[in-house]
Amino acid sequence: MQLVNIGFGNLVNAERVVAIISADSAPAKRMVQSCRERMQLVDATHGRKTEGIIITDADSVILSYLTVEQLSARFERSDDDE
Repeated sequence: MQLVNIGFGNLVNAERVVAIISADSAPAKRMVQSCRERMQLVDATHGRKTEGIIITDADSVILSYLTVEQLSARFERSDDDE
């Protein structure tokens, strides 16, 4: 299991991540709202603006204050460590 820091010491299992998307689009905002209603949302922003959204294979959605580029770089580094 490879854990990746997504900000503020919060870790995500890299093997379970399906996609990393930007929080700017209307479909992303609708998906976040839908997951919030179904109690499948993890908010790891610590009150900051959501920049990146991580989608897992367990139908959970994780919000991060890091941008898509920053998250992608962190996940790529975790792949190199293996």
